[in-house]
This record gives sequence, C-alpha cells and structure tokens, in this order.
Amino acid sequence: MRQRLADKISDNMAGLWLLVPEHLRLGTWDLLRAWTRETSQRVEPRLALQLVHEAALCTNGLRAGRCLTHSGFETLNGLPFLAEDTAVHELLDGRTVAAAQELQVALGKLRHASGHYPGKLLLIDPHRAPSYSHRQMRKRQKERGSKPMKMAQTFFCLDGDSAQPLCFTTANPAHTVSQATPELLRMAAEILAPLPAEKPLVAADTEHYAVELVDHIHLQTPFDLITPMPNRQSDQKRRQQIPPDQFTRHWAGYATAVLPFTPHQSCGGPYYELVQRHGERPGEWYFNGFFSTTDRDPVNALTGDYPDRWHIEEFFNFEQSLGWRRAGTMNLNVRYGQMTMALLAQTVIHQFRKRLGDPFTTWDARHLASEVLRGLNGDIRVVDDTIVVTYYHAPNQELLRPQYEDLPAKLKAEGVDPAIPWLYGFQLDFRFK
Repeated sequence: MRQRLADKISDNMAGLWLLVPEHLRLGTWDLLRAWTRETSQRVEPRLALQLVHEAALCTNGLRAGRCLTHSGFETLNGLPFLAEDTAVHELLDGRTVAAAQELQVALGKLRHASGHYPGKLLLIDPHRAPSYSHRQMRKRQKERGSKPMKMAQTFFCLDGDSAQPLCFTTANPAHTVSQATPELLRMAAEILAPLPAEKPLVAADTEHYAVELVDHIHLQTPFDLITPMPNRQSDQKRRQQIPPDQFTRHWAGYATAVLPFTPHQSCGGPYYELVQRHGERPGEWYFNGFFSTTDRDPVNALTGDYPDRWHIEEFFNFEQSLGWRRAGTMNLNVRYGQMTMALLAQTVIHQFRKRLGDPFTTWDARHLASEVLRGLNGDIRVVDDTIVVTYYHAPNQELLRPQYEDLPAKLKAEGVDPAIPWLYGFQLDFRFK
C-alpha cells in the first residue's frame, strides 16, 4: 500500500476520501472491530469498511464489474486488493443477526450522544423491497392493485424531528408488523436510554393498529403510541353520534374530541380515541379517528407530531440507494450485515452534509455519490506520515477548503486523533488546485 501511495494514485473517485474525517469523528473503526470481533491487524474490519464505502457509492451488481480497483478505492480501505464476492460473503455469513443488532445499538448510542436524535418523536414503518430470491416465499402487493411479488421486509425506526434512522429489523415476507415491532422498539429504547421523563411518542400507520401490539407497547415499552384507526362506514356512523358538545373547536372547520376507548379483547389501558371533525356546518362534517395510549394535547399530536410521519417516506426516497432499494439474498444474517454497513455509510454521509451545508444537504445519496464521491478528479500520494489528497478544479471549493485543508490540526482541536487506524497510522490532509 505504501508503494502505491509513493507511486501516486490518480482517479475521479478521490472524493471518497472526504468521508475519512467523519469516520474518525464517529469512531467507525471501533464499531467495525467490535462487529467482526477482530483486531486492527486483521483483514476482516477492512473488508467491512469496503462494504461501507460500496454502500456510500450506491453500487449495484458484481464487484468484478464495478471497476473500483486501480482507483484508490482499495487503498482507502487499507487493502492492496479489492475483496471479491466470496470473501465478502464469508465475512457476512460468519456474523449473526444479534451481532448486527448490537452494532446498530452501539452506532445509535454514539449518534444520540452526538445530538442526532432529540428522541421525543419516533416514526416506525415497514419498507418492502423487491426480492429476486429463487426461494419459495409469501408474495406481497407493494401497492393496492399491483401484482403480488416476492418482497424482503425491513422495519425502520426514525427520529421524527431530525429524520435520522435509529435502527431497523428485517425478516422474511411472512413476518407481520405485530411480530417485528417489539424487537424494533426494544432496540430504540436501548439507544435512547436514559429516556426523558415524558414518554417519547411513536407514530405508526394503520398497519400497526392491532390489539396485541398496542397492549405490548403500552405495558412493556417506555413509549406512547398514536396510529390511525380504521375508517369503515360503521366507524364513521359511530363518530357521527358523538355529541357536538364533546368536541373542542380550534379553528374554522376543525375540532377534536378525546374519548376513552378500549379495543376488543384488549388487556391494557387506559386508551383513547382522538377524533378529528372536519367541516364548519353539521351537514359538511366528516371524521377521522386515531388510537392513542395517551391523552396528551390532541391538537399538537394530530396536527404537529403525526404529520411528521412523512419524514420516513422522504428518508426512503432520499437514502434508499445506499442499500435498501432491493434485496439480493434472503439469508437474514447476511442481509442484516449488508444493511447495517449501509446504515454506517448513511451516518458519515449525514455528518458530511451537515458539516458543509447547502447544496450538499439537498442532494440525495445517488446524486452525492455521482457528484462528489466518484465525481472529483484528484490524486492520492504519501508525504512522510501524511496521505495528501489533491483535488483539481473541484466544485464548491469555498465550502471544502475551510473544512479540509490542514485537517490534522483541525481534528486535534476537536479532540480527535488524526492517525487513521486502518491506514496503519497515517494522517490525512487535502489540497485544492
């Protein structure tokens, strides 16, 4: 590797090196060593780092056809070669689902300590990606009216205020929301511990309205829940019979009522139905109902907190190219490992965007990979104990220069060791020409 750096490497993938400072600030290397259960001298953590950087590039297809070699990509990972599919499969297959979940929790705790999660509002939602496995499995409709197809189910938990992911679980297509959510919320509670005095509110969709699930959340988790209730004709008729004096009018055409409610066969409680009444005159009224385990301010819950659920759809559209768009295997431990590496990539990319601001914050994962990570012309070489990355005519230099020139001194000022452990103690610096 030193010989490669001494010879100088030139390519348009030099932008990936901009993620190295964020790895050092986050502690990515320690997380990968803990997941692989190997020391810094071993190859396994470096193979895992290759997966993180592949996710950051939004790559798809066989590694042999990606032309990632001879471009500094393998050197960035501390390797003299590009690991092929067999080595990567053995790495992932040798790790358990529990190890991937432990890595997610450790990453989440670091992010929570860094202020990435206010932790007051959580969003949960299933994300179903097409699977091309040849296995026999249950098929699902992606949208109503669409043809059923094989799906890999992933269940995400996001912070509602920052729109950043805490954790996820994945399962075969037969796994239900009621089965997956308890494990997801257990991980979220572990990440956010110690929890604030007021219970965080979990906003879910109608799919989560199941008696056994709401009882579990109320009785066995430190969270409150809000979810839409069915809007059948019988439900509309029942809500129309609510006396008008039980509604509180907030503004023209909008009123709410908070009513005690006990689902059929529930063994928990007390529970509440939050009813929205839309329309100004009685002949125009129509109603929406929400189930809640708390009677907290309905206006804030229904018009402030719950609409933030759209952040989870924005997250999928913005970041799913990192590794959540499709599923290539149904070996769940392998899939957990792949997607957890993508979660690490999303974290360092989020830190990168936040540090530089606009226009980077508005670019989705694929755009950022195209314009920056694989779009900057540059060369990489070693000078004494420092790897120097030089960019030629890089766009947005006025944003990059203050953050990356004289990088070792900047990291030391933040209390971060500038020596890169997977690059054998080399430091890193940048030049712009």
